[in-house]
Amino acid sequence: MQKPIAITLGDAAGIGPEIIAKAFRDAPELTRGCFVVGDLASMRRAVQWISAGRIAQPVALIENAAEALDMPPNCLPLLQVGSLAQPVLPGRLSAEAGRLAGDCVVWAAQAALRGEVAALVTAPLNKEALALGGAPHADFPGHTEMLQSLAATHTGKSLSQMPVRMMLANEELRVVLVSIHVSLRDAIEAVSFDQVLQTLRITHESLSAILGRAPKIGVAGLNPHAGEGGLFGREEIEIIAPAIAAARAQGLQVSGPFAPDTVFMRARAKAGEPGEFDVVLAMYHDQGLIPVKYLGVETGVNVTLGLPLVRTSPDHGTAFDRAGTGQADAASLIAAIRMARQLCARAAIS
Repeated sequence: MQKPIAITLGDAAGIGPEIIAKAFRDAPELTRGCFVVGDLASMRRAVQWISAGRIAQPVALIENAAEALDMPPNCLPLLQVGSLAQPVLPGRLSAEAGRLAGDCVVWAAQAALRGEVAALVTAPLNKEALALGGAPHADFPGHTEMLQSLAATHTGKSLSQMPVRMMLANEELRVVLVSIHVSLRDAIEAVSFDQVLQTLRITHESLSAILGRAPKIGVAGLNPHAGEGGLFGREEIEIIAPAIAAARAQGLQVSGPFAPDTVFMRARAKAGEPGEFDVVLAMYHDQGLIPVKYLGVETGVNVTLGLPLVRTSPDHGTAFDRAGTGQADAASLIAAIRMARQLCARAAIS
């Protein structure tokens, strides 16, 4: 690692600090060269929660990202961003925790955009707490939209010139979404020719870099049975199929639209055998994320496509009901760190 990887604290009232502490404890080789962007007191408290009477892992305060590369083994480096007036209660919605979580993302994203860190791994934040934290974070429904805005500002582009998409991936399935955090009614309206074609292009470009070859993309329909020839809706005929045809004309390997209730099974890799598709394009948030999460939240990774930086995260939320117990599973965060390292390595090769 020539540059460190930044891991944001997430919501201090959620499981973010605990799973970070577990990742550093249980995967020391993987987290070597990583550091936490967050609050020292919250991180030290989380280390105590998971120690269960054993000697707690030391949390060392660093002043800049580069120091993380020279930390001794079994030490958890942390760069303090902002502060909490007092420790937040685990499992309780907190405006202070929301504001701090947003501040950590902003700092880490700007460091990545400046080239000071190799990648950004974000622990879960709570969208309601983020909104309670006030401006400027209240303007964003989540990480993806915040990172898009920061990247656009940094590069002098408008939001429309910085299109991003969410990909959720585990060992069996990859899914990219046309729309992200919007109502179902708005998500249906977002299924336009331009949106579908743009998503196909972003998916092709990003997966080509990740896989080292052009990906095979399967496209889910919007309606049951992909519209059944227009009986259950005409979006497949009038919007999705024309966008697929346009993508094929540009050289993309795209098939569909397929019935949403079967396309994910066709793409699933099983018993060491690859699926029919490398990735499925889903028309809206829950259509795509339910099948991936059903296959295993503990191994899922969220990757933001289209950004001029590497960003991954676990595919679960803040789990307020488990916060403070030391029982949260860090497997998805560990998978996100591993994915970030792989993406950085591939970017360096290319």
